Amino acid sequence: MPSANTIHRVAIVGFGEAGGIFAKDLAVAGMDVVVFDILFNSSRQRKRMLNKAQACGVTAARSLKDCLNKAELVISAVTASSALEVAKEAGTILGVGQLFLDINSVSPATKCTAASYVVRKGARFVEAAVISAVPKQRLQVPMLLGGPHAFETAECLQRIGMNATPLSDQLGIASAVKMCRSVIIKGLEALVVESLFAARMYGAEDKVLESLAASFPGMGWKDHLPDYLISRVAEHGRRRAVEMREVAQTLQHVGIEPMMALATSQRQKQLVGEMAKRRVAFDSAAQFSWRSLGDAVVRPRRRSGSGK
Repeated sequence: MPSANTIHRVAIVGFGEAGGIFAKDLAVAGMDVVVFDILFNSSRQRKRMLNKAQACGVTAARSLKDCLNKAELVISAVTASSALEVAKEAGTILGVGQLFLDINSVSPATKCTAASYVVRKGARFVEAAVISAVPKQRLQVPMLLGGPHAFETAECLQRIGMNATPLSDQLGIASAVKMCRSVIIKGLEALVVESLFAARMYGAEDKVLESLAASFPGMGWKDHLPDYLISRVAEHGRRRAVEMREVAQTLQHVGIEPMMALATSQRQKQLVGEMAKRRVAFDSAAQFSWRSLGDAVVRPRRRSGSGK
């Protein structure tokens, strides 16, 4: 296990939202950061991704092998659907002493399978459950670590500026926390989309929000919360839908029928599908309005009492 003093080179696989934030902040903290993303090999996305790497002050690797070379710490920050593929390929490259931190939102069973790939040539695997939105807290986003190397890894990560807390020396428990939490967090996002878009069509949204604010004061129902929750679906709904299928697997493994998890997955996927159909793009640089999005993607219907 590398000590805090030996983590100089960090490899980040997956240069999306979380990977980009970690890469930039670790580079600012003095780490030598190398990143790789499959979009580096996309003719349509390559220039944008390379410009992003340059802006973050990190090195863009030409391949996964180049990215992992001599890295003391590897952070896997890919989509849930790609997590096993990355772990499997990384396991053929990584060697003794290298640390693989899997922050992906996948089930405990998927984490255990990923670990079996990574450790084949002596690398060490630690699961991480990210317990908040990365853009809000960046490198200080809370993480729960699990696995045989969780406790010493937490100390290493803390000393390079990360907010890591060891939870268990067993794999799967940290991931179970993340998955069960997602039933609520991503489920709430889906519920708000469904409720407020319908309320908007009836012209009843203000009264619905007023009632929610009275029932759950302090949450921001009449302020920022609806925009925030719905924007997360609009920006990441496709990825979140896949993650919720991992949640469903987590529940099924212990005999819980994942009725809400699967419905959440469907609603998250449905919104981004409707946006694509109507050519409505999410713009992270623009002021987001859930009302404007609802007007753009929900087919207008006769409002109650309109008489038309």
